[in-house]
Amino acid sequence: MRARHRKHQSLVAALTLALILGGAAFYMTYMPNKSWSDELPPLTVEQAGIADRLRRHIQVLAADIGERNVWREDTLETAAEYIESNLQAAGYAVSSQVFTAQATGVRNLEAILDGYSPAEDIVVIGAHYDTVPGSPGANDNGSGVAALLEIARLLAGKPLARSVRFVAFVNEEAPFFYTRDMGSYRYADRARERGEDISAMLSLETIGYYADARGSQRYPNPVYDWFYPDTANFIGFVGNLKSRRLVRRCLGSFRRHAAFPSEGVAAPGNMLGIHWSDHWSFWQAGFPALMVTDTALFRYPHYHAATDTPERIDYERLARVVSGLAAVTVDLAEAGP
Repeated sequence: MRARHRKHQSLVAALTLALILGGAAFYMTYMPNKSWSDELPPLTVEQAGIADRLRRHIQVLAADIGERNVWREDTLETAAEYIESNLQAAGYAVSSQVFTAQATGVRNLEAILDGYSPAEDIVVIGAHYDTVPGSPGANDNGSGVAALLEIARLLAGKPLARSVRFVAFVNEEAPFFYTRDMGSYRYADRARERGEDISAMLSLETIGYYADARGSQRYPNPVYDWFYPDTANFIGFVGNLKSRRLVRRCLGSFRRHAAFPSEGVAAPGNMLGIHWSDHWSFWQAGFPALMVTDTALFRYPHYHAATDTPERIDYERLARVVSGLAAVTVDLAEAGP
């Protein structure tokens, strides 16, 4: 009788644990609307133009300029000047947040699309423009910077309720990651000190590589295999549990506007891969933030390598993603609280 009772208790405990784990997984992975699963439609005329401009931006950043970091101070500043000139050409006034790291003067760049309503909350779209040593950084993160410039261009002069800030961050890569000398950390910390209300931050991080072969997508934990595809043909929206509402909001918006596969997760921020970009800095300052990514090293064979070059990028698919992200930005700036 006692053995049967112990067996019953063990069964109840196992079922309870399974329900808890299943509920947690559902909470982290359940997202609104459906990912696009049909064949991709032909590019629109606008998307074709976006693809051409993305190609030119990444060519300049990764081929003409190349490696850009504090150990290559000249190319880092050349990249900053390129970003600045393109934002100015789109009609923006550009400001710099200058600070010193590794005895080198570096800067974040910011362009603001002012909102027309009295709402004080702000939407931030950001991407880092530095690279690891030895890499020209076409995908990491020339793709994110190119997308930032294109979204800013697409929205230039557009009347939106909330202000949108387009920010190019310096010093995302090691040894600055998780330190106060990370450009996004300096920016988010200053926003916190000023009492600014950032309601949404999107970090555009390594978003240009796609593949259709089965097994081309990997994950940091085999549990993800139960919920997500094994083909690297989607764009990901990744946030922590506190940013779950933002993840669902952005992914739902993207799926309404973009005929492109997409996935999302809101997981504990300390899980492998969840915090690997500038959105981490905004979490530290108490702001909701997420990363938009192709999942980087979990699919991209040229991650942090000398072979991260412009020809690795799928410009047509990247253009579809950028078009969708521009629509997401509009929704964030126009939607209610």
